[in-house]
Amino acid sequence: MKTISIVLAEDHHVVRQGLRALLAAEADLEVVGEASSGLDVGDLVERVKPDVLVVDFVMPGLNAPDIIRRVARVSPRTRALVLSMHANPAYVVEAIQSGAAGYVLKGSSAAELVRAIRAVADGSRHLSPPLSEEMVEAYAQRAVPTGLDLYRTLTQREREVLHLAAEGQTSAQIGARLNISPRTVEVHRANLLRKLRLRGQSDLVRYAVGRGILTVDD
Repeated sequence: MKTISIVLAEDHHVVRQGLRALLAAEADLEVVGEASSGLDVGDLVERVKPDVLVVDFVMPGLNAPDIIRRVARVSPRTRALVLSMHANPAYVVEAIQSGAAGYVLKGSSAAELVRAIRAVADGSRHLSPPLSEEMVEAYAQRAVPTGLDLYRTLTQREREVLHLAAEGQTSAQIGARLNISPRTVEVHRANLLRKLRLRGQSDLVRYAVGRGILTVDD
């Protein structure tokens, strides 16, 4: 029996512990790494090359779609499974379009998550009920772009600064987290505000909530 190696990316420690315990009970599943920040996932996955990345949609630093795109570059064999409290089709479509192989709701059973991990590791796509391929396709067809997605004009570093700034971190804190100077953070922040046509921190936070970078519970 082949063992499926897994990296868990979840910022809530108790949830992550619960997931690890749940997966440890399955003989063919092995957790080989954990990350609590979206900024750490890419490096971890590049290092351990897991079969499956189980990632929360909303993470500090970077959210699942950006994480998945980076993982696709550093470990193409790793399949991503999004674990989320959000059943909104917009979240599901964004995850799938970024390269996710599956999407499981946090209200699902343990057995559902285990089935999903095995399915994506085997090369299949898995959507947690009540989600379906038909729902995703119908939403994607209705969501006709009305213009350029300004978020896509941001560099990777600008996206990282956006996420951390939206969480309320100062330039000094962001600089320490990203190993750059506070002055460089300010330059990135000014550039991203200009590109997104935002005027300040209040606009930035509202944009982050609307984009799903922050949730109303944050």
